[in-house]
Amino acid sequence: MSNVMCVHVRASDPISEAGVVASLRDRAEVRVVDRSQLSSETVGVVASESLDGGAMQIMNSLRGQGVQRIVVVAGTLDDEGVLAAAEAGVAGLLRRNEATSDRLVQVINSVGKGAGVVPPDLLGRLLKQVASIQHHVLSPRGIGLTGLTSRETDVLRLVAAGLGTQEIAQQLSYSERTVKNTLHDVTSRFHLRNRCHAVAYAIREGLI
Repeated sequence: MSNVMCVHVRASDPISEAGVVASLRDRAEVRVVDRSQLSSETVGVVASESLDGGAMQIMNSLRGQGVQRIVVVAGTLDDEGVLAAAEAGVAGLLRRNEATSDRLVQVINSVGKGAGVVPPDLLGRLLKQVASIQHHVLSPRGIGLTGLTSRETDVLRLVAAGLGTQEIAQQLSYSERTVKNTLHDVTSRFHLRNRCHAVAYAIREGLI
């Protein structure tokens, strides 16, 4: 059935892996697949006591095999682990003591459809950490959470408005060389072809 989500389970120990597989095996909403059946549509479920180096290694292995959507079931979820998971692109987080069969299937389906799932009490703490990084690390360097500096954002917005290099330089009081270098930095960093591609990318990703 097209609405059945393919799931692949990995764990830091064989007993945990067998337990998660057993809880999903008889669910009609999901289909547990082995390593030979992995694809970009598969949702990876990683079970670990904590978000440690071993869990990260499993996630990296899954990504190397084409799995992009990952749910982590962990015994403990502290602030440092949650931030590490966010940086690693984990889409779903679930505490082991809350991982009933029903709840796990709900999270898998949400992640499979492109949503993110984080325990409510951890979401607020994660946002505070992100705000702290913005304030103490990125802002002093003139960088936003988008990965663009304020200069890059200003230049891209004016390019999107149809202004040429000379007009942008005059409006922002930069030299034309500075404008060209700024656009070159953006296109190189995000592997874009030209300024039009850069603007299209920035708009699509919500950067400007």
